[in-house]
Amino acid sequence: MMPRWTRTLANIYKVGKQSTSDVPRDLYALPCRRISRVAAVEVPVASDASEKYSAAKPEVNLNKLFRSKPCSLALPPGSALRIEEPNYEGLRQFLLKLMLFYSKQSKSIRAANVIYRRVVSQVDKPAIYDVFNLEKTFRTNFSMLVVHMWLCLRRLKAEGKDGVELGQYVYEIYNHDLELRVAKAGVNLLLSKWMRELEKVFYGNIVAFDTAMLPEAKQDDLQTAIWKNVFIEDDSSKLDAASLPAVMAFTRYVRRECTCLSLTDKEAMFSGNFLFTSFENPKP
Repeated sequence: MMPRWTRTLANIYKVGKQSTSDVPRDLYALPCRRISRVAAVEVPVASDASEKYSAAKPEVNLNKLFRSKPCSLALPPGSALRIEEPNYEGLRQFLLKLMLFYSKQSKSIRAANVIYRRVVSQVDKPAIYDVFNLEKTFRTNFSMLVVHMWLCLRRLKAEGKDGVELGQYVYEIYNHDLELRVAKAGVNLLLSKWMRELEKVFYGNIVAFDTAMLPEAKQDDLQTAIWKNVFIEDDSSKLDAASLPAVMAFTRYVRRECTCLSLTDKEAMFSGNFLFTSFENPKP
């Protein structure tokens, strides 16, 4: 059974203020591979200078959000937010070829970094927490990270073997970043233990979301999975009327992003040239 937040993430959060896992690692196929040079090849994602988040908490009608027709999330050609593969010439290109800069693995690592930065850009903004009335803590930040990782991995998996392999690189970069986040939360001892626990939570959530999206799933299965894995710390809390609008809106957001990503072309996904729906100025 998946460890609950009170025993895992809440403990990490508490620490911040003061055996091999039996997880099904083949859920996204390839076994885990350490990418020691992730940090060295990380590609920065340009920030959207036109979207300055106001310090004031946005007033939104949750019942009206995310009901519009889904559309592709691909960035248009010429967008300042696009990240293109570097195109070197002459001696520099020759030397980089010798260093395997243009190998399939190197290109995949660079693309995976861009994809992961898109995820981080979405989940680290205050707006997403304000819209859904969530306090931004290590627990809620991790929950948002898992949801958006699932959205990306699910879309990449739909492209077959190449998508699964790219998704594995994205997952490795996520793991590298998560270690830094856990350490920043104040966990310096038994880090590997906490990483194993968080890995169980990650895969438990992935299974719950995937199951809720199956054709035979009930209509409210995804809403229930989101309530349990994003909004509360344990199963003791029941979905109440006060929380229902936010949970329903987040469920619509997740379903819509799934559809939008399915409409996003392979090139945009494999290069990381897409953006999740903005929360700075939320619209229906």
